[in-house]
Amino acid sequence: MTTVKDRLPPEPQFGELLPITPSQAVLDFLAVRRSASASTLRAPAPDSTQLRDLLRLAARAPDHGKLNPWRFIILDGEAKARFAEGLDSIAEKAPDREKRKGALFKLKVPPLAVVVVSRFIDGKIPEWEQRMSSAAVCTILTIAAQAMGFGANWITDWYAYDDEAFALLGLGEGEKVTGFIYLGTTDEAPQERVRPDVDALVSRWG
Repeated sequence: MTTVKDRLPPEPQFGELLPITPSQAVLDFLAVRRSASASTLRAPAPDSTQLRDLLRLAARAPDHGKLNPWRFIILDGEAKARFAEGLDSIAEKAPDREKRKGALFKLKVPPLAVVVVSRFIDGKIPEWEQRMSSAAVCTILTIAAQAMGFGANWITDWYAYDDEAFALLGLGEGEKVTGFIYLGTTDEAPQERVRPDVDALVSRWG
């Protein structure tokens, strides 16, 4: 696997001018970006320094009101295994337990998961905008990991909506899971999938 070895530039200082400059490399990357299947993700995952950089990039997501209406929970190693065992126990009590237990395969295989947790902060900013900000965090985190040379997959499954799973994660009141971002090294290149006809989705008002 080839990953980007250079560190990120230092974080800009508050008020620093940040000129918008074109980047053909970014456009080329986005033109062929493809999520990797969670079942193909193996070690190595981003190390602690790389993960810190990825979270720093994700935290630059649009955020009306500068509220940071999201947080991260890291699942790796033995802790991730224990979390999966806890979900197994929750699934065992469900009427569709086999389906639920089978869905945990996507969680168990990748070496690293970042849970992006959305939280609503009461005030002037509508809840919908705050929830969308956490989705932007997931998007940037997924793209940044791939730009670093890792495979990434944004997953939501039953455990992203289950109250007992929320309790297992330690979520607080009003917090929701926006996504589990699975990270690792792909053992096979993802294939292109069907893409939408963009022209059919575009209209002009007026």
